[in-house]
Amino acid sequence: MMAAMQPNRPAFMDGLRGQLLMNEPMSRHTSWRVGGKAEYFYTPADKADLVKMLKQLPVSVPVYWVGLGSNLLVRDGGVDGMIVRTARGLSEIEYIEPNIIRAQAGVSSAKIARVSANNGLTGVEFLAGVPGSFGGALAMNAGAFGGETWPWVLEVECVDRWGVLHVFSSQEIDYRYRAADIPPDHWITEGKLKLNFAPEGWLGKEKIRSLLDKRSASQPIQSANAGSVFQNPKGGFAAEFIEKAGWKGKKIGGAEVSMTHANFIINTGEANASNIIELIEGIQQNVLDQFNVQLTTEVRVIGVPA
Repeated sequence: MMAAMQPNRPAFMDGLRGQLLMNEPMSRHTSWRVGGKAEYFYTPADKADLVKMLKQLPVSVPVYWVGLGSNLLVRDGGVDGMIVRTARGLSEIEYIEPNIIRAQAGVSSAKIARVSANNGLTGVEFLAGVPGSFGGALAMNAGAFGGETWPWVLEVECVDRWGVLHVFSSQEIDYRYRAADIPPDHWITEGKLKLNFAPEGWLGKEKIRSLLDKRSASQPIQSANAGSVFQNPKGGFAAEFIEKAGWKGKKIGGAEVSMTHANFIINTGEANASNIIELIEGIQQNVLDQFNVQLTTEVRVIGVPA
């Protein structure tokens, strides 16, 4: 990938092969299709290019990691600093015999599920129902249909703020529901999954297809959304509390609590980030007032208000 020719390209990008965009609207790169402009938006050519960029980037410039933008809300005022997009630059995936899959952070979670099934392995079919990238799934211990990512992790490779690569075994990273304790100022570049061999007659592709059909029937996948907005509280489901609190179908501006699944907020076409945040905060306050349940967001919010 050749770097775009820009007359005001900053000096710290010299010698890099990736694509740099400046003042890039983040609405183009998030599944909610909202968000202000990023000061710098960089797609590395590959891992070596990413490492070189971080070594050259002044420490004063904040760094944010974005995969497919499916679990991200960027405020309307945009982001000061560097957005690193992994979805194109870190896209390698391979099957390592006998039962290990190695994938870089930008590979989609759904592709992990497909490659595993195609190679006669089982365990992560649920990833077919996780929107977003493998790096994001690792960072938040993503799950669906009763499965979670980290029980299958063998090791992860991370790069730190200074461009140094580190490898952590699964025993070195604590994880829990929707969280993994990656060290501060470290970002996942790739991971290895150790999976089970599928038993004779196992129909992995058919299971994936069944899970996708279930997802299609229960979630508003045709609408602009970011997946589940809230974590399920202990002993219950976020969607049930939201619906009981009377928020299903409610709108603020162009943002609406989905009628298909109350734990989804959809952009009906004219939403901005402020509309979505107002819905999130309103739901949290009402559910707390009515049921004494604190809903915690799954989505990551970055940037500044307009």
